[in-house]
Amino acid sequence: MEAADFMPSEAVIAGIRRGIEAYEAKRASAQRQVRWRVPVFVGLVVVFVALIAWLFNAVADPHEQWLSTPHVFLYLGGMVAAVVLYFQALRPATRLQQSFRDTLLPMIFGFVRDVRYQHGVRPNSFDRMPRETVGAFNRQSFDDVISGRYEDFPFELYEAKLWEGSGKSETTAFKGVIVAFETIEPFPGTLVAARKAGKVAHFFRGMFASKMQELSSGVEDLDASYEFRTDNVEAARPLVTGRMAQALTWLRETWPYDQARVALSGSDGFLLMPRSKNFFELPDIAQPIDYNAHVAPMITDLGAMLATAALVRKIGAKDESVG
Repeated sequence: MEAADFMPSEAVIAGIRRGIEAYEAKRASAQRQVRWRVPVFVGLVVVFVALIAWLFNAVADPHEQWLSTPHVFLYLGGMVAAVVLYFQALRPATRLQQSFRDTLLPMIFGFVRDVRYQHGVRPNSFDRMPRETVGAFNRQSFDDVISGRYEDFPFELYEAKLWEGSGKSETTAFKGVIVAFETIEPFPGTLVAARKAGKVAHFFRGMFASKMQELSSGVEDLDASYEFRTDNVEAARPLVTGRMAQALTWLRETWPYDQARVALSGSDGFLLMPRSKNFFELPDIAQPIDYNAHVAPMITDLGAMLATAALVRKIGAKDESVG
């Protein structure tokens, strides 16, 4: 399958353009609402805090005017209230954008049977993904989740961020799009092609993760950037040196962002496509949406991802199954 096989028809594209026109008509109204709501909502908090602070001065020590302990708590409470009301003021814009996404994404996936769009939920396939594909993480968040079936190709595609720690100590294990799919032939075990770890991480992984053994693809460029690890060396070796190496080579040539990763576990396949920017992100409410600038690139990347997943799911298949 080529990426073009997953592109929407001209009729679907025309429908998307009509949807953009309808969105643009509502966007101007939402933008006007935000323009007056933000200063009014936040301004009311400022006025209220200033008034209460002035009243506190009547009972505060003369040397602590505006700076007494009650004043400090008042200011902190005012800051929290201002942040909450700021996001409340933006709600017309955020509701409109999410509503447009709810309409746009199923239209883009119009070629998919049983298409289902969700937002912010835990994908069904996530818990089956081998953790060796991304490394250590203890926190995760999900954005857009789309599932469906294209011909005989069932998949679940979702945006995910996986990380460990918080604040300055936060370490991101993965941020981007994950495509989960059913493989043509189940792999008897687990096989992952992950980013090559540093020497220290590799040393400790070897000590504590002896169940997974490392393989070489025989392709110098791939072996320099990927770790191929499996718990079934005999079954994995012909795949790592064959179709998986071919798929990863093709991925490096077609995916313009960070290094992609692949995992097989039983009948489940996973394709992880890193990207720092949200894949289905729309421009700010102040900026008009343009099909060529904002939607067409999204569709192109989507086609590339599904075409790649269709290729990866053939990795363990017999030649007669691939056709």
